[in-house]
Amino acid sequence: MQVYKDDAVNWLSTLADESVDLLITDPPYESLEKHRKIGTTTRLKVSKASSNEWFGIFSNDRFESLLTEIYRVLKKNSHFYLFCDQETMFVIKPIAEKVGFKFWKPIIWDKVCIGMGYHYRARHEYILFFEKGKKKLNNLATPDILEYKRVFRGYPTEKPVPLMETLIAQSSVKGELVIDPFFGSGATLVAAQNLERRYSGCDLSESAHQHYQNRILEKR
Repeated sequence: MQVYKDDAVNWLSTLADESVDLLITDPPYESLEKHRKIGTTTRLKVSKASSNEWFGIFSNDRFESLLTEIYRVLKKNSHFYLFCDQETMFVIKPIAEKVGFKFWKPIIWDKVCIGMGYHYRARHEYILFFEKGKKKLNNLATPDILEYKRVFRGYPTEKPVPLMETLIAQSSVKGELVIDPFFGSGATLVAAQNLERRYSGCDLSESAHQHYQNRILEKR
């Protein structure tokens, strides 16, 4: 399937109504910039040593337009997962509910290893779990804490492919379309391919496209 270099909201606007079976994404949310500036997220730091710009920030005031488009393109009776931190969770939840989503709960991704920070250093991330209509998970025995070791020396904010496979396996079946409008490292797309789903994605960052193409060539 194709990947696109475009603004996420603009790309979603080109997709047909109710054409997507599952959407999983990890936007470069506004609070990341705060962490980058004070140096608590060194993997996001722009420097000569890292020689990257990595990605720009998607501002909080754009989430309503993003979530409106996501709701429109998702089929009735489907799921939507969004990775974020505790600050952004409180921004996104009421907007998502306003545009029509049902919020079920934050799923916890336990990264196993402790991260950077000053106050109770984080070893987890939130995955907000939303529903459009009504759809049953494929495995009701799956816990709401998912333990997968974080990816080291990869793309900043890279997610483990097995983690993405868990979400995809829970909320879709073979042959269905999974998309990611901020594909970043490409983990969602790789996981979808592994599980025989159709997939497509978009990212505005040239670094993301280069990283994804490299991992496809290396088949990882």
